[in-house]
Amino acid sequence: MVSKQLLERQAARESNARTYARSLNLALVKGQGLKVTDADGKEYYDCLAAAGTLALGHNHPVVKEAIKQALDADLPMQTLDLTSPVKDAFVEEIFSTLPPAFAARARIQFCGPTGADANEAAIKLVKTASSRQGMMAFHGGYHGMTLGTLSVSGNLGPKTEIGGLVPGVQFMPYPTSYRSPFGIGGELGHQLCSRYLESLLEDPESGVHVAGLVAELVQGEGGVHPAPDEWTREIRRITKAHNLPMIIDEVQTGAGRTGAMWAVDHSGIMPDVMVMSKAIGGGLPLSVIVYDQDLDQWQAGAHAGTFRGNQLAMASGLATLRYIRAHDLPAHATKMGEKLRAGLTSLQSDYPWLGDVRGRGLMVGVEIVDPSQSAGLLGEYPNDSKRAKRLRAECLARGLILELGGRHSSVVRFLPPLIITEQDIEAVLQRFGDAAKAANQMQD
Repeated sequence: MVSKQLLERQAARESNARTYARSLNLALVKGQGLKVTDADGKEYYDCLAAAGTLALGHNHPVVKEAIKQALDADLPMQTLDLTSPVKDAFVEEIFSTLPPAFAARARIQFCGPTGADANEAAIKLVKTASSRQGMMAFHGGYHGMTLGTLSVSGNLGPKTEIGGLVPGVQFMPYPTSYRSPFGIGGELGHQLCSRYLESLLEDPESGVHVAGLVAELVQGEGGVHPAPDEWTREIRRITKAHNLPMIIDEVQTGAGRTGAMWAVDHSGIMPDVMVMSKAIGGGLPLSVIVYDQDLDQWQAGAHAGTFRGNQLAMASGLATLRYIRAHDLPAHATKMGEKLRAGLTSLQSDYPWLGDVRGRGLMVGVEIVDPSQSAGLLGEYPNDSKRAKRLRAECLARGLILELGGRHSSVVRFLPPLIITEQDIEAVLQRFGDAAKAANQMQD
């Protein structure tokens, strides 16, 4: 069955809620490493990698072998929350990757197999431990699509038509130098962000009474904004001083993606809760929260899920985590990310609508802007979502899969597998440059 037939059948039967399938009109039949092939035989560089899930790319030999061994051993497919040798080894591997001081006091909870469910569990955990109801979150944050996680996510789009969101969420400014909420970038900008947060917690008339704070240290869906390490350390100081549990959402940043095993490693902080999913399952659905033992105050059954005992995911996740560490893929992600950002930055002189190139490790974003309009206080131009969509389409036509995020869907996002090589980077940049040349010719 060729792509056209598959895509027509999908459009006729699947819901209006489908997302990637609308902009990336693909019917895929094969994946190997960084590349995928559609039903018509066309090959693509996959720099989406299931939204960052495929740390080792498609069908990596160590992942396939781990799954085969699990199947050959007749492991139970699902075990709820019962233990097994594979589960025990997976937990040991997770703990061995954590900051030692955190691991020494840690507990782990297996959740339903999505990052959203793990974030739900984290919110329930800190609310139970604190006996408070509100939450603190950040502009631009993304934590899932359930009612609870939408409540602590910044994007208004998915929640404008629904009610019943969790009340009491206080949104805080996030330190984005390119578009600072205070019109001030750099060190002073992030100091203002942290000082504002501290003032709310100190002020008895601020109206803020929260159970915990949830943050990404590189915002992904929000537009690839890395938090400065100094800001992260300051937020940790403030939350500790106010006995406010700090949840770090590592769903997309974890397992080497940012150039460290976990995003918290860059700043050296010890959070209260770490939320993990995506890459930890080796491509199969899996999520956990790891948290400080003092928070372990909920009762049996306070958070459960039928598929939290996915043995195949634990086997593939264990193999993936071991491979990442054995081959120092975080350091490789740093090197490849620097090469990718340098190549993208070099294109800015030819295409001034490439407004900002940013990221950490192999989380990279390019913000598309309209330089024909008036600039803001920091010299930033308005977002140009129309050109961003055209650029994505031109990339796809040239065999490069990318997706958009950020405000007005104007940030082109790169989330390639961590095994990407220098030659792959060069090929990706060549395709992106050709697509930029075509998108540059669009009529305003």
